[in-house]
Amino acid sequence: MIKAVLFDFGQTLIDSSQGFREAEKQAQGIIFKDLKSNSWPEFQAYYRRLRQDFHNRSLLSRKALWEQVYNHYQREVNPEFLLKTEADYWETVKEHTRPFPEAHNVLGELSKSFQLGMITNTQGQIGSGSHRLTLFPEIEQFFSVIFVAGEGGVPAKPHKESFLLCLSKMGLTPSEAIYVGDDWRNDILSAGELGIKAVWLKHHTVERNWPKVKIAVPVITNLEMLLDMEDLKIQ
Repeated sequence: MIKAVLFDFGQTLIDSSQGFREAEKQAQGIIFKDLKSNSWPEFQAYYRRLRQDFHNRSLLSRKALWEQVYNHYQREVNPEFLLKTEADYWETVKEHTRPFPEAHNVLGELSKSFQLGMITNTQGQIGSGSHRLTLFPEIEQFFSVIFVAGEGGVPAKPHKESFLLCLSKMGLTPSEAIYVGDDWRNDILSAGELGIKAVWLKHHTVERNWPKVKIAVPVITNLEMLLDMEDLKIQ
C-alpha cells in the first residue's frame, strides 16, 4: 500500500529550463572571453563534453567545472572570479524559475492522503541553505521531510543513501512509497533499484532531449496525472 509520494525538485515541481539556458549562455560567454581563446566552436564542444561528464559523475559544482576548463587551456584560475561567476549563474537561474502551474494544487490534494517527502540534489555551491527551493515556501510547506543530497555528508543522487535516509525518517519501506522525478539516471533508475515505484515526469511544457530508453515505469506529462493512481497502475 502506498503511504507516501516522494519528489525531486528541479524540473519536477519547478521549471528552471529557461534559467539554465540563460545562465549557461552568460557563463560560457564570460569564461570564453576571459580565456581569450580563438575558437568558440572548439571551446563550446569541449565545455559541453566536460559538463556532461560532470553530470554523469554527479559532480555538481559549476566552479569545479570551470576550474577544469581553465586547466585544459593552461590558464591561471582566479577563484574569486569563478565564485562571483557562480553566484551570478545561480541568480540567473533563480530569476527564471517558476513552479509548474499545477504544482501547488497537486501537492495540496496529495497531502490529504499521503505523506510527502523531497529528495533533491544540491546546487553544488559552498555552504548549505542556499538551494533555490527556499524561494518557494508555498511548495516547502507540504513536505514533512526534505533531503538536499550532496550536503551534510549525504551523497548526491544517484547514490541511494538519500533515498534510504528519507524513507527511514518517514518510517517507510521502499514498497510504501513512489518517487516522482524528471532525471532518468538520478531519479528513476535509483529509486527503482531500491524497490521504490518510480514515476517519470516529462513535462509537456519543457523542451528537452529525453533519453531514449526502454522503460517499465509510468510516464506522466503533467503533475495532475498523479491524482489518479489507479490510472497509473500504482497501488
